[in-house]
Amino acid sequence: MGDVGYLDDRDRFWFCGRKSHRLQTTHGTMFTVPCEAIINGHPAVYRSALVGVGQPGCHVPVVVVETWPEQRPKTIAQKRQLVSQLQDLAGQHALTRHIRHFLIHPSLPVDIRHNAKIFREKLALWAARKL
Repeated sequence: MGDVGYLDDRDRFWFCGRKSHRLQTTHGTMFTVPCEAIINGHPAVYRSALVGVGQPGCHVPVVVVETWPEQRPKTIAQKRQLVSQLQDLAGQHALTRHIRHFLIHPSLPVDIRHNAKIFREKLALWAARKL
């Protein structure tokens, strides 16, 4: 389906992700790359994936995070603390303020050929079972 992005007022192209990965929520369209960049700014987060649970138009946005190995929560209290921190971080930005659900995954499923292409479809199914 292609990539999506936009040109800013200085004619710079800003990549927002794959069209097929965008979420259509009741608050509007959400794109993966800008939202994940915010969450990836947390020092414990190695990488993240924005996925939608439910039907287009009313997707529930969920961010699935993989932490750095040494930052992986070991207790329920540590897990809750990290989720709370991620919720606070998301709430500080217009692009992510409507994200309420954060899940911690031990290792995001990726294409083994380049370790960058996250299998969001698999994660969305996993997230739906966890919510």
